[in-house]
Amino acid sequence: MLRNPTMKDVAHEARVSLKTVSRHVNGETNIDPALADRISAAIVKLGYRRNLSAASLRPGWTSKTIGLVISDLANPYYSTLARAIESVADAAGYLVTIASSEEEGMRHDRLVDRLMEQQVDGLIVVPPRNAGRDWSDVASPIPPLVFLDRPVPFADADAVLADNAGGAREATLALVSAGSRRIAFVGDSPDIYTMRERHAGYAAALAEAGIEADDSLTITTAHTREQAEREVGAVLRDGSADAVIAANNRSTIGALLAFQAAGRRLPLVGFDDFETALLGSPPVSVVSHDIELMGCTAADIVLGRLKGDTSAFTTRVLPTQLILRGSEKPEPA
Repeated sequence: MLRNPTMKDVAHEARVSLKTVSRHVNGETNIDPALADRISAAIVKLGYRRNLSAASLRPGWTSKTIGLVISDLANPYYSTLARAIESVADAAGYLVTIASSEEEGMRHDRLVDRLMEQQVDGLIVVPPRNAGRDWSDVASPIPPLVFLDRPVPFADADAVLADNAGGAREATLALVSAGSRRIAFVGDSPDIYTMRERHAGYAAALAEAGIEADDSLTITTAHTREQAEREVGAVLRDGSADAVIAANNRSTIGALLAFQAAGRRLPLVGFDDFETALLGSPPVSVVSHDIELMGCTAADIVLGRLKGDTSAFTTRVLPTQLILRGSEKPEPA
């Protein structure tokens, strides 16, 4: 089997020292142009590629890789986060290795271990709904770590979150202002931090408006678009609610499909904007937060730590924005 060419092979082909090849490969520019041309020609001829995995094991070298563990790459929310992180990392010369936990704690733990075994320089993690081990049980050293979208009680990490409770409160009050009183909350499991926070904001708004909460209107079994469609369809049939807060983008889409099937709709505000929200009649009102900013902020924090930032670990809470497009109002009589 043919072996991969090494820097020694390049040095021999280019008739230069191994140190000069190393400097050239690592981007140093104060090399005689004639020597640099010979090295470049030798690299092309031999098909040499730098082995960053091996290099990262040597003192002072890094893999130039950031590990990203998200919940579900198929969800547009997380693919937008990943793209934002990747853009910032790429500009700094880092590759992002992305994996999905599928909300499973044991799978999440295996992914984290695998990424650390591959000597990633930093980690950005969306903690799973079903937590595995405590981060305090992860063997040291842990590279610079940022928790994204959901916090974890671990002192040696930064976190970037959205103001979930504040956004849900604003959305609920908008429905109340438009005349709704029996507002259904449709979302995923309360085991998920974002769902708990959004439900807390919903409950706070009801109390603020003097509306007694009805537990039967809190639906936390909409894990998928299809489940949300079934739940909202049931609400439409039994007439138990006069409006819907959809607590994530999949719940919003499920609600819209239920409205379409029933031939009528309820006032609706969704959480997390999405491209097709503008296509409805009326367009869907949403609580939006800057997903790209969240991803970019997480990447900037990791890169800052890698550059030597030793400031205290912090949790950054990014604001949300209520965008009213008309779906928060009842259908015309």
